Amino acid sequence: MTPQLDVGPPRTYVRREGRITDGQKKALTELLPRYAYPASLAAPGEVFGREAPLIIEIGFGNGENLAAQAQRHPERDYLGLEVHRPGVGALLQAAEAADLNNLRVSSRDALHFLSEQLPAQCADVVQIFFPDPWPKKRHHKRRIVRAEAMSKVARCLREGGELLVATDWDNYAEQMMAVLSAHPAFANRHGAGAFAPRADRVLTRFEKRAQRLGHTIHDLAFVKKPLIAS
Repeated sequence: MTPQLDVGPPRTYVRREGRITDGQKKALTELLPRYAYPASLAAPGEVFGREAPLIIEIGFGNGENLAAQAQRHPERDYLGLEVHRPGVGALLQAAEAADLNNLRVSSRDALHFLSEQLPAQCADVVQIFFPDPWPKKRHHKRRIVRAEAMSKVARCLREGGELLVATDWDNYAEQMMAVLSAHPAFANRHGAGAFAPRADRVLTRFEKRAQRLGHTIHDLAFVKKPLIAS
């Protein structure tokens, strides 16, 4: 699975492959053809073979939450975007074990994927749970929750569709709230400046670690505003 070279704004990630198991390597070779989203513009209905609500998760890590959601809700379709190969391999293993037919993945840069491989207004929910906080101030420009990136998310969401975000970094939570509150495409589902109840997601190892460290988990829920005809 060779990564495509992307140019433009600062990347929101660094490829930290870490250790990849033999099982994950095998999954990438043998299972990816079954679960990969097409590398060109494609409507979700064509890819999944049906019309169903589409939930996109950006940066799904090891795929614990995404696999659980797809198994719990067979009436919905799920699309996971993750650049790290071990995580993609782990999700593919889980998908095969559960025989999931409502799940597809891509390891391409999420922002390029949203711009170039999905039609407008095709998703019902976009989830971004615990994205890289890029804690050093000089790296904040790499954070995915920034205005231009959220415009790409907004393009893919249907009117009334939800953007669900979570972080355990207080500074990032404040930035997320400021960026999304100021964005013309979004409205806070819970009122101006209000954080949301915890989203319906699996308690992953990453979130458990944040809890052990005593971090506050901040959830945000914004909806796509109706388009205004010109």
